[in-house]
Order: sequence, then structure tokens, then C-alpha cells
Amino acid sequence: MAPLRGEGLTKRKIGIMGGTFDPIHFGHLVAAEEAYFSLGLAEVIFVPTGDSFHKRGRNISSSEHRYTMTMLATLDNPHFRLSRVEIDRGTPSHTIDTLREMHHWFPPNSVSFYFITGLDAVLDIMSWKEPFEIAKTCNIVAVSRPGYNKSKLQELPEEIKSSIIPLEIPLLAISSTEIRKRVSEGKSIRYLVPWPVEHYIYKNSLYNRNGW
Repeated sequence: MAPLRGEGLTKRKIGIMGGTFDPIHFGHLVAAEEAYFSLGLAEVIFVPTGDSFHKRGRNISSSEHRYTMTMLATLDNPHFRLSRVEIDRGTPSHTIDTLREMHHWFPPNSVSFYFITGLDAVLDIMSWKEPFEIAKTCNIVAVSRPGYNKSKLQELPEEIKSSIIPLEIPLLAISSTEIRKRVSEGKSIRYLVPWPVEHYIYKNSLYNRNGW
């Protein structure tokens, strides 16, 4: 890790991966693992959303179900960690609020945050709360599949672009939406999610034939 400019210090590089995780799947895990190794992160903290204003109007699983599935998917990886910061906040989840709160977990000026999310989400960043403050507070890791068109990133304001790190990964074509649909239709989700997550979904009758 490079010394902090002008201070002779070394900052720990902390990855933050937020998401609804309804359910978490191998695509999320591959993205976090690739960011960990490619960017030299000390750890990746998974942050399931609590009250997500972006997902209002959609029937999502309870925060406890989503937290438990994320725990089951990440517990065997020593450099993955899990946080309830957004679930326990009890108010709408905004990335900038989480980043500010998590900065207080570490000594002042001791960490650099790398917020890991999909390229599509990054392209929509101007609709987020305080997007320019997000760019000042963290590096934004825009994850995409090899060959994906990243040219639209150039349309973002310069202050945002300067904080973005494009990261291509061998991401499988998996989505939480497709997994929920397959479960509701009685189709297999084997090898799309970790086995403990698959078992949890069926044990708790998540995503049954109710229109999800």
C-alpha cells in the first residue's frame, strides 16, 4: 500500500460492498474477492441495506433474512466481514451516511475506503444522496464484465470520475432477480448461490410462488 501523500503514513485499504443481497449470490462474492486481490484490500465489509429507498415499492425479504444469508455466504472467507450498520440504523439507507459512520470505526486518517458496486449503479450515482461527497469520501470501484461498455462513465462530472476505479471481473451472469424468479417457478438454483444460502432459502420458504 502506498504511503499517504505528505504524511508518511500507510492507510489500510478497506473494501465496502453494499447491497440488498436478496439473496446474495456467487456474482457478489466473485466481485468482492477480485476487488480484494486486485486492489490490495485489507478486508471487504459486506453491508446489507436496511430501509433501501431505491427498492421501495418492491417486496423484499426482511433485513434479518438478508443479513443471515449474507453471513452464511461469507463466514468461510477470512478477509470478508459483515456489518449491521444500515440494518440497525432504522432510517433510509444512504451510502454517504454509512461511509461517514464507518469512518468513526477507525483511528483518524488511518483508512481509505473502496466502495464496491456494479457499473450500472455507478452510472446512476447522480441520483444518490450527496454524490460529490461520496466521491470525496471513498474510491468508487465500478465492477463490470470483460468487454462491457464503460464509455458512459465519461459523461459523469470530473469530480466523480476522478474517484472511479473500473474493475473487470469474470462475473457470472447471475442476478438476485433471476434467482428469486427461479425459486418462485420451482426451478433449481444450485451453483448460483452458496449451498448454505440455498438451504436457508428453502428452509424459510423465501421467494415462493407469490409473484416475486
